[in-house]
Amino acid sequence: MLNKFLVIGGAGFIGVNIADYLLKNNAEVIVFDNLSRRGTIENIKWLSEKHKAKKLEVVVGDIRIDKQKLLKLVEKVDAVYHLAAQVAVTCSVKDPYQDFTINALGTFNVLEAIRRAQNNPILIFASTNKVYGGMEDIETLEDEKRYSYKDLPFGIPENRTLDFHSPYGCSKGAADQYVRDYARIYGLRTVVFRQSCIYGKRQFGIEDQGWVAWFTIASALSRPITIYGDGKQIRDVLYVEDLVYAFLAATKMIDKTAGKIYNIGGGPENTMSLLELLSYLKNLLNKEIKYSFSNWRPGDQPVYVSDIRKAKREFSWQPEITVKAGVKHLAGWVVRNKELFRKLKIV
Repeated sequence: MLNKFLVIGGAGFIGVNIADYLLKNNAEVIVFDNLSRRGTIENIKWLSEKHKAKKLEVVVGDIRIDKQKLLKLVEKVDAVYHLAAQVAVTCSVKDPYQDFTINALGTFNVLEAIRRAQNNPILIFASTNKVYGGMEDIETLEDEKRYSYKDLPFGIPENRTLDFHSPYGCSKGAADQYVRDYARIYGLRTVVFRQSCIYGKRQFGIEDQGWVAWFTIASALSRPITIYGDGKQIRDVLYVEDLVYAFLAATKMIDKTAGKIYNIGGGPENTMSLLELLSYLKNLLNKEIKYSFSNWRPGDQPVYVSDIRKAKREFSWQPEITVKAGVKHLAGWVVRNKELFRKLKIV
């Protein structure tokens, strides 16, 4: 029975939600994080206070340099969930070297630690839909408030040609392929999740990443919002609890999922455009929301929707929380924690 987990990047938004779920279910959890991102210290305080009597170990370290520390931690656990990353396209354009060292080199170091370990733990790696690039060849339709695919009712499948666009796309794409190939070449039990837009509680979204959270936070605290592009961009969005269930389901079915790549997102049933989200938040929060428009950002796709049928076929996972229900959960959490956002100077 799998009961010991290493969550790399476990003080971040997704990582802390995974750690919380594991601890609630009596697992032993090691969180490994460099605590550099805004909100990570608050997330660890929250996690530690909530699970005082549970088996939680927090280790401060950096996947870029702490290779021996990583090896020792990897040898203690049954499964590794790798979520540490530089996550913003805009930051990757400003500082491609840092983006590369965190996403590509850092992931390589994680893989090497697992390869050198004697216990062969499972690895699930959080990749991104950005590995598919701009997808300019795919025909789209334009409506009043959204774009859509003309001929892809189920969305983009995993066998879509890769086209790394932006330094972020390149660094995550390189890591994505390394994780896959270490399963083939070295027999590691790795799984790649090409994740779409994940959102939910404990997410301290800022303007250049985590757009669902950022729009929700800015709307709740009456801050101006900039839409890059025309706001009709469509994404399939996934509430974080559903993502946690995907990690656990793929781990449980590792004999089936090892060496595989899966698109993990809300799928066609859970899509939303930027303009649609703002309209929904206006009604949900019962307030006017200020926003303006600016130029499109590099590599920004007019439409991205994940074809998630492979995950359902192979490890019986699909989203359960609708986009409107998920945004309502997130908005409620934001409203209850306004002072925390002000303290962190996120808005």
